This record gives sequence, structure tokens and C-alpha cells, in this order.
Amino acid sequence: MQLGSVGVWSGLLRRGERQAMVEAAAELEELGYSTLWFPGGGHDDVVDHIQALLGATKKAVIATGIVSVWTHPAPAIAAAHHGFTQAYPGRFLLGLGISHQHAVEGAGIRYEKPLQKLRSYLDELDAAPNPVPVDERILASLGPLSLKLSRDRSVGTHPYFMPVAHTRISREAVGPGKVVAPEQMVILETDPSKARTIARAAMDRYLHAPNYVNNLLRLGYTDADVGNGGSDRLVDELIAWGSPERITQRIREHHAAGADHVCIQVLTENPSDMQSAMNGWRQLAPALVA
Repeated sequence: MQLGSVGVWSGLLRRGERQAMVEAAAELEELGYSTLWFPGGGHDDVVDHIQALLGATKKAVIATGIVSVWTHPAPAIAAAHHGFTQAYPGRFLLGLGISHQHAVEGAGIRYEKPLQKLRSYLDELDAAPNPVPVDERILASLGPLSLKLSRDRSVGTHPYFMPVAHTRISREAVGPGKVVAPEQMVILETDPSKARTIARAAMDRYLHAPNYVNNLLRLGYTDADVGNGGSDRLVDELIAWGSPERITQRIREHHAAGADHVCIQVLTENPSDMQSAMNGWRQLAPALVA
């Protein structure tokens, strides 16, 4: 499966009016972004949504970032995967993850032993009538045990909301021959105050999620860094902001640290504004996908 070196990650490819999403996907492919990632969420229509994005594009890989192992039954996902790969060979990558306790329990499901749950989910995918091959699934891994599982039982790892330093750790953990595909949030704003304000609004939900906070602390950030909306240091190392050239440099740093593929999430003042985000990907495309 050819992910290419740069792709797009966006919740806007999952939320809102379906026609606008498929039109955006088609344009992003035309701009040269080779893989389009979107959050799987807990909704029942994720299969229809994947189908719509595959149908709207010609050769781009459509990837989930991620399907929760708690809310999407493995047999149904394996069956859907088989249908997609028969109709669109080499164009669907199943991204899987353990989500977050508050999200899972908000859906009425008890969140316990998440790594064990992920292992058992992979077992179910392997045992399905049409198993999901190891090289057609990727795990959203942060900590060392989860990264080992990514190495052993998937094509690699898709870290989210992590700095370049974590990309280096991910590459060391999974070794050569496995995919490292981090997500990178970016803001096309050169004013530091404005850029950090947009960044902190986007970061807030993640700085209340123990999975992310614990991993940031493991990387050497302090309680002061992760508290009160995030220190300037944390903001600047997690979110690439500034000119297209400055953002391009951050993507290069991920590649130098061992990333095979970096998926870019454009942040704007209005998180629901598809056109503002599209303008960001349009500005970045000449430098990133040339």
C-alpha cells in the first residue's frame, strides 16, 4: 500500500454535509495528498462514509484515524474491510486504537484493560472469515507496550498529538520495515499570539485525556507544561505554526526522525470551516507534495 510521504488528517472529512466532504476529498487528491485520514468516531455510518470517500477519489488511500476497538465490532469491520479491498484494491488502511476512557464510557461501555482489549480485537480480525491482513491495518500507539503491538501485529504505528521526539521513539520501537505515520497539526499564522490561541483551543480536549497527558509526561514534559492550556514550549513543539516554509520544515523533521508518512491537520480559528482548512492545504501543497 502506497501511503506517500505526506497526507491529510481531518475531522472535517468526517463531520458535516456528505457532499462537501467528498468534494474536499477529491480536491485534496488532486492537490497531490496521497492518503486521507479521518476519525472513525462511534457512529454507525462509518462504513458508508468510507465507501463515499473511496468512491469520490481515484487512487488516494483512505485511512481511519481511528476506528475504536470498543465501539466497532471486529467481525463487522473485517467484513467491511474485505468489501473495500475487493472493490478498491490497495486503497483502504484500517487504523485502530483504544480511544479514551471518557469517550468509551460516554458510550455506555466499561473501559478496562485497554491493551488486552486491543489484542483480543486483533485476534478477532485474524479469525474472521475474511481476515484483515497485518499490512492493511495500523495501530494508534503511544506507549512502549502498544508500540510493540504495532510492530508485531500491524503494518506500523499512527501516533496522534505527539512531537517529533515521539516519532524518533516510534521508529526505534517498531524498527525498520514498519510504517511510522504521525499526525501533525499546523496553523498558517505568523503572529505568535494568534497562532498559540488557535493551538490552545484545539489542544484543550487532548490535555484532558490521560492517554495523551501521560505520554507527554513520559517524554519529559512537566505538569506545568501540560497544565493551564499548555506552555508555550509544549504548544510550539506539538503544533507547527507560521509560514508554509516553517511548517514544511517541521514535516521534514518528522521524516528525518524516522517517519515514512506525515498526515497534516490544518487548524483554523473556526474548527468547522472547511474552506479555511482547504485554503491551508492548498497553500502547503506546492512545497509538500511537489
